[in-house]
Amino acid sequence: SWLGLRLPVGIRGWQQPGDATMMDPFSTLCRHARRVVFSSLTALLFGMTAPSIALAQDNPAFNPATWHLPDEAMLGFVEIPAGRFAMGSDPRVDRMAFANERWSGFMRQGNVNLPTFYIQRYEVTTAQYKAFVAATGYQAAPQSLSQADIYPAAFVSWTDALAYARWLEQELRTSTQTPDHIQQLLDDGWQITLASEAQWEKAARGTEGRVFPWGNQPDTSKANIGSAASDPVGDQNCSECAYGLADMSGNLFEWTRSPYQAYPYTSEDDRENLMEDALWVIRGGSFNDQINNARAAVRGAADPGARRAFIGFRLVLTPE
Repeated sequence: SWLGLRLPVGIRGWQQPGDATMMDPFSTLCRHARRVVFSSLTALLFGMTAPSIALAQDNPAFNPATWHLPDEAMLGFVEIPAGRFAMGSDPRVDRMAFANERWSGFMRQGNVNLPTFYIQRYEVTTAQYKAFVAATGYQAAPQSLSQADIYPAAFVSWTDALAYARWLEQELRTSTQTPDHIQQLLDDGWQITLASEAQWEKAARGTEGRVFPWGNQPDTSKANIGSAASDPVGDQNCSECAYGLADMSGNLFEWTRSPYQAYPYTSEDDRENLMEDALWVIRGGSFNDQINNARAAVRGAADPGARRAFIGFRLVLTPE
């Protein structure tokens, strides 16, 4: 637990006849964590210091006048229409499925109905996170401010991500720069926050039950996986990915607002047992993962205070 990452009881791989048991996603997380700890100790030993905060240079896809969010009508928030989708994994279709993706002892997948929500097209960037820190004086991890502006913000804990979300929501509620439709949704009681586990999975795989955001077949050209570091947000060309979202596979794991619990999932799970020592679900795999951990249904989890090189986040605009 000193790494901030722990393995919930009972997570094992599906074992197919003639196949080796699939590697658990947490084996990869622990490998990442060891590298991060080593890098941090090296920095301390050799006196390396974090760079000062410098806000983004101009980038045609992002607008400094609107918190460095995408220069789009909805500031990069993409509508995910209301309706049902298949959640979890069927190992008859996805032979890389892990046991914790099974819905129950009687069902391989569940059918979940969600209201309309909006999710960010890109992972939150370093420039966006810097703007928050500069405006509030928030005590962020120095490493979270050290990447180039267009890269995803890493070394961000679950509580850091929620603090950014609360700040952005307040900015959007009070600014004259806020698009009318976003302003109306906020006035109607919608919130800016992390996605629930179900929202994240629907946005990643769509309603067709895709194994990956682009379809059912592995394709390492569609995601930053098996590499040494994160890429700029949206750097991977995946026009066929569900809802036109970027980096839902690979680049960085992404925090959700759901505590890790065994399936079947219900929205009430997000509000139960929160006084216990909860792990919070992370989704999507990261740059140093292999393709099996970049599937849309993969479920990881981490302590809420974990700040790691391979964990970032994106936000939703939601009525829940």
